[in-house]
Amino acid sequence: MSGRVRLIRGAGERAPELVTGRFDLVMCHGVLMYLEDIRPMLGSLTQVAAPHGAISLLVRNGLAPAMRDGLRGRWPEVLRAFGSKDYVNRLGLAAHAQTPQEVDRALKPLGWRRSAWFGVRVFTDHRDEPAPRAGELADLLAAEREAGGRDPYRSVAALLHLIYVRDRSGRLAAAGPAPES
Repeated sequence: MSGRVRLIRGAGERAPELVTGRFDLVMCHGVLMYLEDIRPMLGSLTQVAAPHGAISLLVRNGLAPAMRDGLRGRWPEVLRAFGSKDYVNRLGLAAHAQTPQEVDRALKPLGWRRSAWFGVRVFTDHRDEPAPRAGELADLLAAEREAGGRDPYRSVAALLHLIYVRDRSGRLAAAGPAPES
């Protein structure tokens, strides 16, 4: 498998200049939250994706920005989070959360439609303690996997994993809403 993976260092917005050819899967995990405008990055990713390729994104969840602070009992932060998707992360960096619908709107004009989405870190985002032992960890991961794929749990996860495929309908501007599965 490692022979099929290529890692290339460089700014994602410059991806078309950094690589030759197209990729079956383009991953952009944990990046969009740090960008003022996600459209240039998504445009570059589109240019390097194969015609039948997919884009995998991991973004901070803009559907429930108050959850982490609420689970930690940080009430002033919770109250601020209700009015904004901007936040300061654990590294002390300014960041911005996105909803699936916001990302859908950015990718639709580029010819993409969301094919699936999952919540990530539903039950564990607010926890700082070390990982549990193997048996408990297996149960925790199974619970996270199950919750991440169903509502209402995925909607309150810390992160969202969004998967996009090319819109083959030919109706870029007139297409209906993305599937919720």
